[in-house]
Amino acid sequence: MPMTLFDAALGAAAALAVPLAAGLATDVARAPLLPAAETVSIAATVLQFPLPGEFLRDGVPAASPVDRIAVPAFRITKQQVGLADYERCVAAGACNPADAASAGTDVPVTGVSWLDAQAYAEWFSEATGESWRLPTAAEAAAAAGERFGGESQSAAADDPANPAVRWLRRYREEAAAKRPADPQPKPRGHYGPNAKGIEDFGGNVWEWTSTCHARTTLDADGAVKSVTENCGVHVLEGRHRATMSNFVRDGKSGGCAVGTPPENLGFRLVRDDGAVARARLAVARLWNRMAGA
Repeated sequence: MPMTLFDAALGAAAALAVPLAAGLATDVARAPLLPAAETVSIAATVLQFPLPGEFLRDGVPAASPVDRIAVPAFRITKQQVGLADYERCVAAGACNPADAASAGTDVPVTGVSWLDAQAYAEWFSEATGESWRLPTAAEAAAAAGERFGGESQSAAADDPANPAVRWLRRYREEAAAKRPADPQPKPRGHYGPNAKGIEDFGGNVWEWTSTCHARTTLDADGAVKSVTENCGVHVLEGRHRATMSNFVRDGKSGGCAVGTPPENLGFRLVRDDGAVARARLAVARLWNRMAGA
């Protein structure tokens, strides 16, 4: 059988893999490492979690189902990623400059898209020799604890045959809260810790997650018939839930958030521990080297 282009590429990759893998530990040892960010340990839990996404029943928008979700233990940064931290990534040429120039030095970075947050997580993993990633929406909810906004729990009172009822209710809830506009990001720690020690969740910065937007079709009994994921759009958690296209940096310019749009888009990271995380990081580094070879 003649050798295909794929076979040739696969052989070349295999030839490169051994010396690259052998030199990986030496390269990591030589690389200057940044100090790790302070994290908080979140115990394994089971959440009554309002599922993110768009739900349709008989072609009509339906309220988000609440499901029991098991969330394994994890570690998440105590604070949102700061502007000064992010600017190190920009200086290294691994991140695009943020759109929002916040006042002060110890403020969360804002004006960043999901793509920017993802690029930072990859760079920070390289710079620290650890494995960092964006949290899932369920992990964000577990870390937020009593400050979790998510979807309104009064959705059961909505009229399934008339989605306008839900939209109007959400706007009324926002108006009743009489929350003044608060566009300027506050110094990290301004909103204080929640019961789990996580600072500033539910403040005026909404946080990107790794959870893709999904469109779910339900049958008449509420059971799932089909799910279509759109990973060009991701979920944000904050004072309430929002979804934004990956490239959006300003919550007021695009996306989907019933009620008041997010004032600022930022993020915090989860640290993966153990051999699996190290293996994942090593594979990612090897892949990047091979792609650039």
